Amino acid sequence: MHRVVALALPEVVAFDLSIPAQVFGRFADPAPYSFQVCTPTPGSVPTTTGFSVEVERGLEALNEADTVVVPGYVCNDRLADEVANALRAAAGRGTRMMSVCTGAFALAEAGLLDGRRAATHWAAAAALAAEHPSVEVDPDVLYVDTGQVLTSAGLAAGIDLCLHVLRLDHGAEVAAAKARSMVVPPYREGGQAQFVSRPIPAVGPSLSGTCAWLVAHLSDPLTIEDMAAHAGWSPRTFARRFVAETGTTPARWLAAQRLDHARRLLETTDLPVDEVAERSGLGTAGNLRLHLARSLGVTPTAYRRTYQGGAA
Repeated sequence: MHRVVALALPEVVAFDLSIPAQVFGRFADPAPYSFQVCTPTPGSVPTTTGFSVEVERGLEALNEADTVVVPGYVCNDRLADEVANALRAAAGRGTRMMSVCTGAFALAEAGLLDGRRAATHWAAAAALAAEHPSVEVDPDVLYVDTGQVLTSAGLAAGIDLCLHVLRLDHGAEVAAAKARSMVVPPYREGGQAQFVSRPIPAVGPSLSGTCAWLVAHLSDPLTIEDMAAHAGWSPRTFARRFVAETGTTPARWLAAQRLDHARRLLETTDLPVDEVAERSGLGTAGNLRLHLARSLGVTPTAYRRTYQGGAA
């Protein structure tokens, strides 16, 4: 069983702490994960929302972890040496290290983000960059996966990161089932914008109907004109509204949906790679290989061998 331990630092962001608990801590038996919370001084840990949580385990729990998650916290004070040392020791053992929101400050103070690209809440990005110039802070993305160390933007972006990890561990079907139980989107690309401004008035039908239509027609050779026509707008208006409402372009969104569908087909069917590419709208096996290599660094055959039959 893969052991996930969340490190609750005072004042912990309760929402951030609840995310890994919900994603990794609630499975029917046989559960693929165990989940625990620890804190530097066991007992009552204050949160940013006016109540406290009772935590029984101390930093020794990090010694048993396969994955450590540091939720957001109020990081006005320097990280205690014992906490920094415990985080470094965990990373040194090969433990997967994750942060949500301002939890990135703890990883940075422990030196785990040096030379790495990292995400945090957009409002804290400038402070993280100023305090830790050796960290390449990306203020725009939802999450960053650099291999052993993964960071996310604030609050709900932590859901995207944890589902991303669940998808890596157990495949798209398991992640999608968890997302359905949480009533959240099963996939948001890590590189899309953290937050979306909506400067354009809501005119005409919402994008949800058009997005659902696109997902139902992934294998069709869709153009921006086709999308705009379904939405009832001009191509220029459609493209502008799409970016404003989703944080990404129609082409990137559609490519991500097609790749996600191709991954599900690779995981759940024995269809030839050529047919997977055709059904997902990626066209050819070569194009599918290119997209998988860019996104995950694997071939379709390797992806299928890794994930097929790996559902929890």
